[in-house]
Amino acid sequence: MPARGIESPKRKRQYEHIKESELKRGASLEEAERIAAATTRKTMREKGETES
Repeated sequence: MPARGIESPKRKRQYEHIKESELKRGASLEEAERIAAATTRKTMREKGETES
């Protein structure tokens, strides 16, 4: 489940993709989720999308 504020299907896919990539690199689940959320939120800010 994506972090709070990540609601669009596109951003949910991005979050899951990043999380899976980080897990494959050896990050813990907690760390992978933190990195995925931060990266997805950064992209949302850069694209001018709002968080709910």
